[in-house]
Amino acid sequence: MNRSFVLLTAAVLLSGCQTFTSSAPDGTPPVEDPAVVTPEAQPQVYRAFSQETLLSLLIAELAGQRNRFDIALENYAVQAEATQDAGVAERGFRIAEYLGAEQPALETSLLWAKNAPDNIDAQRAAAVQLARAGRYDESMAFMEQVLQRQGDTHFDFLALSAAETDPDTRAGLLQSFDRLQAKYPENSQLQFGKALLLQQDGRPQEALELLEQQPSKDRPVASILLHARLLQSLERNDKALPLLESGIEKHPEDKRLRLTYARLLVAENRLDDAKGEFASLLQQYPNDDDLRFSLALVCLEAKAWKEAIIYLEELVERDSHSDAAHYNLGRAYEELDDIPSALIEYALVGPGNDYLPAQARQSDLLFKQQRGREASNRLRQARESQPDYAIQLYLIEAEAWSKQQDTERAWQLIQQALEQFPDDLNLLYTRAMLAEKRDDLPLLEQDLRFILEREPDNAMALNALGYTLADRTTRYAEAKQLIEQAHQLNPQDPAILDSLGWVNYRMGNLDEAERLLRQAMQEFPDHEVAAHLGEVLWAQGKQKEARALWRDALKQQPDSDILRSTLLRLTGAEKL
Repeated sequence: MNRSFVLLTAAVLLSGCQTFTSSAPDGTPPVEDPAVVTPEAQPQVYRAFSQETLLSLLIAELAGQRNRFDIALENYAVQAEATQDAGVAERGFRIAEYLGAEQPALETSLLWAKNAPDNIDAQRAAAVQLARAGRYDESMAFMEQVLQRQGDTHFDFLALSAAETDPDTRAGLLQSFDRLQAKYPENSQLQFGKALLLQQDGRPQEALELLEQQPSKDRPVASILLHARLLQSLERNDKALPLLESGIEKHPEDKRLRLTYARLLVAENRLDDAKGEFASLLQQYPNDDDLRFSLALVCLEAKAWKEAIIYLEELVERDSHSDAAHYNLGRAYEELDDIPSALIEYALVGPGNDYLPAQARQSDLLFKQQRGREASNRLRQARESQPDYAIQLYLIEAEAWSKQQDTERAWQLIQQALEQFPDDLNLLYTRAMLAEKRDDLPLLEQDLRFILEREPDNAMALNALGYTLADRTTRYAEAKQLIEQAHQLNPQDPAILDSLGWVNYRMGNLDEAERLLRQAMQEFPDHEVAAHLGEVLWAQGKQKEARALWRDALKQQPDSDILRSTLLRLTGAEKL
């Protein structure tokens, strides 16, 4: 082969072939990669290359045409280092970026920036790649070069990339921001990047103060959005709403602003206004099914059941968010008391996040209609067809039978489940709770201690065992130790506070019992806590307050067994 012809071909390819393209076997048009050079782009200028370099780059281009981008990248990376040519380095960087090859992207971007010191894109690329590599001080130096040339920086990317780093790294980066701010005090991009870093560092008030220094005129959308998020995090929605409204006036077509505003209206329980905003957005973006689903959920929250059904059925027709749509259709039909339609929709929910909630709602509806056997059959079929959910489906059915006061049926089901999954801790915990109802305290303790052997910090098991020992035995010191362990793990859990109050009562510490039970009652005004607190008050001679407490609790839970048994034991009657 004539060697000069080879070199001539290489030169032609390098000057005219600026994209990697390939045709699919069926003749469909080629798909271009991100390195495409449009007709309007400036032609790349290369220096004179040696024969070896030209051959290497020719092989790279041919490899790219055959979708062997790995070979293309390797050749370009080698030649970028060898030639120190900005064009070759840029080409290598574009390929590496397209492939997601982080180290080659970093190396070629640095070569590109070094050999094209006046190219803003080169300096910006090096800054971003250095930030990705965690080399923040070096990244900031390149960012400053972009800033000096009046280019758009990526200080926001720099701040976000540092979010998961250690505090010392973030502190050093903040110092770098401060140094640049001293040089460019009015630069909005720099202010935004620093505010973002302050937010990531858990300093929202300082970030807010920095953004509030920016003039309101011509503020970029990203700055407005960050400002609104900071106000929300500081529970100042009354300030965030007008800020967003003002931003929408200046940028009426910006989807992000309007979506943030609509979501904030939901958070403020202005549901009718939120519906209007989401409906307007959906009209503007009719193919955005995320908006359609959000609007449906707002309608559900506003109890506009029929309106929600319209949007949810549209989602089903469009085969988008299908399982969530079926589940929420079930909820809407249930609220409209159309139980047959609700059951149909729940049954159509497939595996995923909404599958188990749908099974639980379906089961609950059937049991309420005295169709327990049908519910049991459906759950059995679900366990057979979806074995990955078998344990949770056993638990759903056991809970349903337990609610029906059919402890024996629930017991048999859990025993069956444990034959299949003998060491599952959730099944063992459920059996322990059923054992308590069957007065089988040795089995309850056995199962809970088995759980604690494997999970010593299982606060739920610690609390359950401690409460049972306090309530059903005289092993008070042991019970208190277990409950205090649970309390150290979850100090605000009202169930644990209730148990701690109850064991103190059983040990005769009435004042401490009252304090703890009042705290539990404030956190969670439950009928069982009310029964316990009332009994402590009764023992202290505060019978009038105890009766008032029980009376209020019975209004909320008229069928409470523990309230009625407490009343009968202390007053001789089940009613007040």
